Amino acid sequence: MAKLLKTALIYDFDGTLARGNMQEVSFIPSVGMEKGAFWDEAERLTRVADGDGILMYMQLMLSHARANGSPITRAMLREHGHDVKLFDGLKSDLTGPGWFDRIDALGARYGLEIEHYIISAGLEEMIDGCPIREAFRHVFASKFVYDDEGVAIWPAVGVNYTTKTQYLFRINKGVLNHYEHDKINRFIPDEVRPVPFERMIFLGDGDTDVPTMKMMHTKGGFSIAVYDPRNSERDQQKIYSLISEDRVNFVAAADYREGSALDLIVKGLIGRIAINAGTMPEGV
Repeated sequence: MAKLLKTALIYDFDGTLARGNMQEVSFIPSVGMEKGAFWDEAERLTRVADGDGILMYMQLMLSHARANGSPITRAMLREHGHDVKLFDGLKSDLTGPGWFDRIDALGARYGLEIEHYIISAGLEEMIDGCPIREAFRHVFASKFVYDDEGVAIWPAVGVNYTTKTQYLFRINKGVLNHYEHDKINRFIPDEVRPVPFERMIFLGDGDTDVPTMKMMHTKGGFSIAVYDPRNSERDQQKIYSLISEDRVNFVAAADYREGSALDLIVKGLIGRIAINAGTMPEGV
């Protein structure tokens, strides 16, 4: 039997797999703040410091948690991750298998080994606590560094809208960490890279994903802009404009149930990848 070809489905997290921002569900209320006030303060501090918005919101989390008498730990963040609100269809339930099982099975049928990745400005520690974490080969996300007692002391990694693009190359070259730069900068022939761009699909939800979606689009991969179907028509039109600006290939509601528009688009793209790679079995 021929070896399955690695194919990557790469996702943003907030607004793509889960509704809203992960910090808003339980962490921000736990430090006695309203979500609007928290993000307003983060924006103000970012402007005053002329800093990076991701690092500044992470520092604000640290300072408010300490002031509230509950310093941040990995276990705390993982527990907050349990509460994220996922979009429909991602998890298996009584109606049948979830998104990841269905997509993996289709890929195997078409001669492809589907690997799922996350590239997110959200927190890796919270994602580690979410119910679908085991579906992902690797998570590239913002995270803290901890002292010897396991208490967060400073942001270790901040993934913002432009740095997200580097992680496409890390997946492409098989460098599944944040620190190894030599291999990223070293020339590796396309044919020996673990996951060519032509076998990548990226799903994101908006402005912070535009550079990543555009790069994927221009590198020969596929990009899909998703939106919360509960959003306003104005918000949805903003997403649809990405097609007219040639930044994405497709737009669909973030509905991962079988038979949804997103389900059909991704299955079609997996079929196209299999045909282009020559792995599609005859008669399928």
